[in-house]
Amino acid sequence: MNEEDTGPPNKELYALLHLSPEASDEEIRKAYRQWAQVYHPDKYQAPHMKEIATENFQRICEAYEILSDETKRQIYDIYGMEGLTSGLELGPKLNKAEELKEELERLRRMKEQEKKLAHFRPSGTILANLSLPQFLDGDGIMRGMAMSSEVHSQLSKSTTIAFGGNLEVNENSGGGAASLVLRHQMSSVSSIEFLASAGLRGLIGLQTTRNLSQHSTATMAIAMSLRDGSINLSNNWTRQLSETTSGNIQLLLGVESAISVGWEKKDERMSAVGEIKVGTNSFGASAHYTRRFSKKSHGRIAGRFGRYIIKICVDNIFTALEIEVGGGRKVSEFSTIRMLYTIGVRGIFWKFELHRGGQKLIIPVCISSSLSCLWLMNFSSLFAAGAFIIPTSLYFSLKKFVFKPYYRKREKQKALENMERTSAQVREAKAAAEKAQQLLQNVANRKRNRQMETGGLVITKAVYGARNTLTRDESRDLNDETASQVMDVTLPLNFLVNDSGQLRLHEGVKKSGIMGFCNPCPGEPKQLYVEYTYRGNRYEVVVDDYGELVIPQEVHRI
Repeated sequence: MNEEDTGPPNKELYALLHLSPEASDEEIRKAYRQWAQVYHPDKYQAPHMKEIATENFQRICEAYEILSDETKRQIYDIYGMEGLTSGLELGPKLNKAEELKEELERLRRMKEQEKKLAHFRPSGTILANLSLPQFLDGDGIMRGMAMSSEVHSQLSKSTTIAFGGNLEVNENSGGGAASLVLRHQMSSVSSIEFLASAGLRGLIGLQTTRNLSQHSTATMAIAMSLRDGSINLSNNWTRQLSETTSGNIQLLLGVESAISVGWEKKDERMSAVGEIKVGTNSFGASAHYTRRFSKKSHGRIAGRFGRYIIKICVDNIFTALEIEVGGGRKVSEFSTIRMLYTIGVRGIFWKFELHRGGQKLIIPVCISSSLSCLWLMNFSSLFAAGAFIIPTSLYFSLKKFVFKPYYRKREKQKALENMERTSAQVREAKAAAEKAQQLLQNVANRKRNRQMETGGLVITKAVYGARNTLTRDESRDLNDETASQVMDVTLPLNFLVNDSGQLRLHEGVKKSGIMGFCNPCPGEPKQLYVEYTYRGNRYEVVVDDYGELVIPQEVHRI
């Protein structure tokens, strides 16, 4: 996914008029008048200059026409130029921003619905349990295996069907089941589901969900076992406690009655979940915390404690106590790998997970096993350390010497292919930007000379382009390969310096839309590098493509 897909909406028209997205109508009119004076064709006598002025004057007029019209500006702010060119007939009644957004959202949902109708959404999980102690005893390494698969399909706008199945083999026992879930959205606040499964745990059931308020949801379900005819009832209430936090209470009535209370918090950087459950034959508590260190990597810690009474011939009491630590990394747009370590009463486990789209591959490996807490307290510390250190060392070694070089090579190859594919487009865009700069040259030079006379703000060097070429060291000496991914924008920035000796580029506005700029590397993240002088001192700064730039500032001083 390239930068244009992940960044804020493109505000090129605001950049063209050098405006903030929150600009008032008066500011828009004032900016249009200023730029129209620069680019009006009647100001130029030479044929080639008049041609350049005409082309850019048309761009200024188009930007003003859209931003000065309240309805067109609202559409542009939400969906960009695509919304204006999509042929939407909004009608005269859509006078308010809320009505406009609602209509556009409805049309977008219709398009998304059409896509869903044309595609199935499969998901599945493969779980392979491996045991190292069992392998060392000569009994084979495979401890058990489980597979599950499910396919969702949209039958209509309000009806969804999901069918799937699972198979499980664990040492000398096994089982399987096939399931079907039919869901119907009765209204915007309520839905009903019919579910059925056949196999060792065959059942039929009915579930209904309703939004009690904007922040509360209730779910009720009844299910009957096809094996012994027992009936289970469940009620679940969920409440949104804040923008990032929710809580739930679940009540189960049946063969295994229980009540549980849960809590969940999720934001851009972390997610945390906790639950306490008390039943007729068991009680337990569990929690996990996930922290996102970046867009690609995260860490996770989880714990579980419980006590379960299972009646066979006599009461058998099992205690669950385990701690899980690990992390994961996104290795591609659709794939994530995760490595986790678990220490508990059952022993020591190392788990590898691969998530790709809706598919999961999970491989837990038993490093050592035990049935008693006493043994767990006396296991070899060297063996436990090895369970953590060896896989971790292997992962970081592979990451440094195999994965990173491979991905760097692949990214470089992708960048070269992208450059070749877009070279003609970039050459054309650079030529248009250089023409636009010709019309700015006289005014920019006058402003520059005036600032030099008063010791004000003078842009000595400004380079805009691919992020990996614009570190403060590399930007001073660009080779032929990197030079094709950047462009010199010193002149247009000197033009934008105001009479007070200040320059401001607005936040959230993509800089390639500024007059005299262009996009020198489509699909690549970009930055702007600026060197400037002010009152006899030298300064430098690097700012992201959508970031705000206000100069001069003392923190930029060299």
